[in-house]
Amino acid sequence: MKARKVKKLDPAAPLAENAARIVRVRMDELRSFAPGAVEKGKVKAQHDMRIAAKRLRYVLEATEMCFGEPGERARKRARELQDVLGELHDCDVMQPRVREHLEQIRADDLNAIQRQAGAADDLDPDLIGQAPNSAAYPGLESLTLYLDARRDLLFDRFREQWQIDADHGTWDRLRRVADEILERAEQRRDVIKRADRARKELEQAKRAEQEAIEDAQRAASELAEARRAAQADSD
Repeated sequence: MKARKVKKLDPAAPLAENAARIVRVRMDELRSFAPGAVEKGKVKAQHDMRIAAKRLRYVLEATEMCFGEPGERARKRARELQDVLGELHDCDVMQPRVREHLEQIRADDLNAIQRQAGAADDLDPDLIGQAPNSAAYPGLESLTLYLDARRDLLFDRFREQWQIDADHGTWDRLRRVADEILERAEQRRDVIKRADRARKELEQAKRAEQEAIEDAQRAASELAEARRAAQADSD
C-alpha cells in the first residue's frame, strides 16, 4: 500500500509542526481502513490497516514528545493494532499454504494408489492405508482448523481494541493536539507577517520623511539662492 503524501512539510519549520502534519495524514490513513477492516473477511483492508498502523507508530516513536500523553497513548495503541493485525495476516498467509500442501499430497497419494491398483476391476480398501502421506492428513486438517479458529479469535480481539480506542477518544485526542500545534504555528506566521509588514511600512515612512527633509532643504537652498540673486540685481 502506497503511503499518502504529506503536504506543506518545511525543513526550516519546528519539529512539532512537521510532526503534526505527518501524524494527521498517517492517522487519517489508518482510520480510513477501519470501516472495511472491522468486517470479517475483509483481508485486504485489514492488511492495509496493519501497514498504516505501523507507519503511524514509527512516526510517533520519534515525535510523541511533541504531543504529550495523547501521543504516548496513540503510539502504544498503534503498536497493539499492528501486532494483532500482524498475527491475523500470519494466519491469512499460512492457511492457503497448508491447504495447498494438503491438496498436493492428496494428488500424490491418488497417483500412488492408482499405480498400486494397476488394472484391478475395483479398488482394494487396504490400499488407502498404504498411501504414502496417510499419516499427514489428521495433522494438516487439525492445523487448518486451528488457523481458522485462531483467526476468528484474533479478529474479535482486533475489533474490540478498535472500539475501545474509539470510546476513549484515542485518535480524536491526538488529532486535536496536532490541530492545535498547526493552529499555533499559523498564528506565529501571521504575527511574523504582520511584524514584517509593519517593519517595511516603518522603513517606507522613514524614507519618505528623509526625502521630505531633503526636499525642504533643497527648497530652502533654492530660496536663499534666489534671494541673493535678487539682491545682486537690485544693487
